[in-house]
Amino acid sequence: MSTNISELKKIAGFIGACLVDSETGLMLASESSGIKFDLEAAGAANTEVVRAKNAAMAALGLDDHIEDILITLGTQLHLIRPLASNPAVFVYVALDRSNANLGLARISVKNVEGKLKV
Repeated sequence: MSTNISELKKIAGFIGACLVDSETGLMLASESSGIKFDLEAAGAANTEVVRAKNAAMAALGLDDHIEDILITLGTQLHLIRPLASNPAVFVYVALDRSNANLGLARISVKNVEGKLKV
């Protein structure tokens, strides 16, 4: 098992990140920039986002998978990326929108996700 997500701290605008089991909502790993941000609550709440999207795809009869989910807020970007090797587990990253580069952030999250084994 490999749950090292520390490389995500290098993303411009990094606030925090966690690896979450979407079946339980529990964090398997986390990294923080030191900015006050409740990663445990965010991970649990975003479990509901992943579940809702999977339910919506099933209801629509889509035979597909989530590559990533982007949530844009006024001051933050939130990325959710299920693991290709285990879609029940996802990487969640919160970024300061004023400092982040969305394209580079998505590439970084994809690279880290590819190295995780859960």
